[in-house]
Amino acid sequence: METLLAIVSGAIFAASIFLILRKNLIRVTIGIVLITNATNLTIFTVGRLTSANPPFIKEGATTAAPGIANSLPQALILTCIVIGFGLLSFALILIYRHYKATLTVVTDEMAIAEPLFSDRYTLLSEQNRGEGTPSPENEEGESS
Repeated sequence: METLLAIVSGAIFAASIFLILRKNLIRVTIGIVLITNATNLTIFTVGRLTSANPPFIKEGATTAAPGIANSLPQALILTCIVIGFGLLSFALILIYRHYKATLTVVTDEMAIAEPLFSDRYTLLSEQNRGEGTPSPENEEGESS
């Protein structure tokens, strides 16, 4: 069973890396969710999967019996699920706000929204000389 879960975890890791390398922000976010789930599955598998011996210490014993399921990975996974959900909701809100501002979720098209270096230099030099700001006398910014 652990071998099967290790193979499934590896397949999920591969699919998540494939999605993270895409140019669409929605696919990148799905890839991050998948890599989080693959990590959870790996931690769960490493914590020994056994239903025969629950992680309880019997009455009168000072230590647990050998071969029991480890409960620490299960607690870590619960924490990771909560953190992953928070990360997902935050990422989706950021993507939504970015889409409302630029009308795109493709990373190649996002660079178009930035001015070229020469345009930025021109804008900065005009602002330093006072040419880029409209005068208070004339609302249209034309000099008289």
